[in-house]
Amino acid sequence: MTKLSVPEMSCNCCKSSIEKIVKGIDASARIEFDLETHLINIECNASEVTLISALKEKGYEASVV
Repeated sequence: MTKLSVPEMSCNCCKSSIEKIVKGIDASARIEFDLETHLINIECNASEVTLISALKEKGYEASVV
């Protein structure tokens, strides 16, 4: 399980975009969002570096918590 902080994530549109990015890397990924704390829990086969890079390409700065 990877836990990421994504400060720019603030609405359901952001949530949908991030889910699409992660599912594009691993279609079987399980994702839990907390919009209040800007945290995402991701269970997938991709590395933290891969996830962070993919999010950054789409304008979302992310860091491991």
